[in-house]
Amino acid sequence: MNALHLIAVVFYVVALAGLLVYGQNALAMVWAHWRKRAGDSPLPPTENLPVITVQLPIYNERYVAARLLDAVARLDYPRERLEIQVLDDSTDDTPSIVAHIVTTLKGRGLDITHIRRRHRAGFKAGALSEGLGRARGEYVAIFDADFVPSPDVLRRLLPSFEPDVACVQARWGHLNRAFSVLTRAQAMTIDAHFAVEQTARARGGVYTSFDGTAGIWRKAAIIDGGGWSAETLTEDLELSYRVQLRGWRIVQRPDVECAAELPVLVSALKIQQRRWAKGTTQTAVKLLLRVLVTPLAPWKRYQACLHLTSSLIYPCALAVAVLTPVVFATPEPWLSTLAGPAVLVGLLGPVAQTAYAQWILGQSWRRTLRDLPAAVIVGAGLTYSTSLAVLGAFVLRRPRDWARTPKHGIAGTAGTWRGKGYTQRAPWTALVELVLGVYCARSAWDLVDSQIALAAVLFVFATGFVAVGALTIAQSLGIARDRAGVATRVRAVTERSAAAHARAA
Repeated sequence: MNALHLIAVVFYVVALAGLLVYGQNALAMVWAHWRKRAGDSPLPPTENLPVITVQLPIYNERYVAARLLDAVARLDYPRERLEIQVLDDSTDDTPSIVAHIVTTLKGRGLDITHIRRRHRAGFKAGALSEGLGRARGEYVAIFDADFVPSPDVLRRLLPSFEPDVACVQARWGHLNRAFSVLTRAQAMTIDAHFAVEQTARARGGVYTSFDGTAGIWRKAAIIDGGGWSAETLTEDLELSYRVQLRGWRIVQRPDVECAAELPVLVSALKIQQRRWAKGTTQTAVKLLLRVLVTPLAPWKRYQACLHLTSSLIYPCALAVAVLTPVVFATPEPWLSTLAGPAVLVGLLGPVAQTAYAQWILGQSWRRTLRDLPAAVIVGAGLTYSTSLAVLGAFVLRRPRDWARTPKHGIAGTAGTWRGKGYTQRAPWTALVELVLGVYCARSAWDLVDSQIALAAVLFVFATGFVAVGALTIAQSLGIARDRAGVATRVRAVTERSAAAHARAA
């Protein structure tokens, strides 16, 4: 074994170990949820309703701002105990849309404030901090621009606030699940996160997290935990861990659903996944040592470490996909025995969690079997772009920019992204994904006779990379055509205007 091959084997074994650890933990979360699937006992309604400040952080949301404000205006909560803050850092025409609606809602007697900052310092965390300093509520509810809270969401979440509870998180629902194969795949993955993983963590007494929106915080807990910080891209996860290290609890309420719009463009989905993966890794870099030195039960510490480092599964998976043909060019019997089971556990763990989530949410097996392959393929196809974000967290610790996920006001199967703003092209990443797809397909073909398990997993990666890459290119071409059409129409209008002025002269 030469030096380069030895290095490849070492990296490969580390990546296999990572897949095995995170894959088996997904199975552990299924088992933990199954043991406590009955859930918590129903809590009586809160009699003396507290003052709640509802914070709506938005940034360039012309297509969904009105929908959000309309939903918040319909909250079933006493008006004298409800304060609404629209934390608007927008730089486009969103502020004018918001200002008009805010004026209308004020006329109806709603306590609503349109807060504009001169500089977008601290991104979302900075906006939340700005609003918190002005909030009169004992509790703070947060809803992002793509969410549509139901009228009863505040009343249903409040009873979970026992004295040691810092935050209560609702389960994310999906406004446009049926829009496309891409949105159906995302919905399944999000369902697995909220209905299984987060719920199992909370019920099992290990650390969980607030997911940035669709939840209520105790204002005193935010202050006790040190407030919102912009040092990572996942200010929600960071604050969650800081308050839990202070002794507070976070409650997950999978029975309370808050619907949101899923990204319909692959480029938008990549932005979202990169931000989450990079921010999670940044939080791990910042807080992992503190978790390790804090007196915790071994299982609780172990789960906290896996939770904070969960995004490492992406570079582990990418390393396995890339290094498998290199390593098995010179087969090692012990490695051949180890690799297949480790890779299968790494893949089947998340798949089992996803399928189990659909079962406990009451979805039909027919729809689960229809959509599950898409969820697996999309997840595999995003491995490259997400891995770059994870690795970037070690190079650039502090965020230079907080990239928002573009929304287009799509619900159900209605609506379109075509001809709208906020669309982004990303053809260069797609070219790399296509190359990786061909590479994995060739590797799978070479291993089909000797390593059938590895060949099958590599085929999944090949399909994922090609599908995500091809869809990215197709949508990028559509965006380019839309922009060219807009430019042509603008030019035609300008020429007609110039001609009319010339005739008038």
